[in-house]
Amino acid sequence: DVQLVESGGGSVQVGESLRLSCEISLYIYSSYCMGWFRQAPGKEREGVAAIYTGGGLTWYGGSVKGRFTISQDNAKNTVYLQMNSLKPGDTAMYYCAANPGGNCYGGPLQGFNYYYWGQGTQVTVS
Repeated sequence: DVQLVESGGGSVQVGESLRLSCEISLYIYSSYCMGWFRQAPGKEREGVAAIYTGGGLTWYGGSVKGRFTISQDNAKNTVYLQMNSLKPGDTAMYYCAANPGGNCYGGPLQGFNYYYWGQGTQVTVS
């Protein structure tokens, strides 16, 4: 079964940066639709960014566009989320999600398109 392991969360000051990592434990498909989502207490889950690993196409949520960058390292079976210019509103639990074999075209920032989820990593900005 596909497992996703996130890392890289932490507590930072406003304006600082963090890089989250999501390692895919069983990389048996030639391509994935990979997404990053976040959820703050009392708020709905929000799609942050997504990438189609088969071609490198990316999508971003409006609140992070221009500040966050999603990328992939196929050799390491890992997807990254570089987060710059962090704001208090970015404080949330961040989750990595995967759709093995998916092309992301059916709504890359919609959670229902993903079948596997990581355990989450906390990001706190103050």
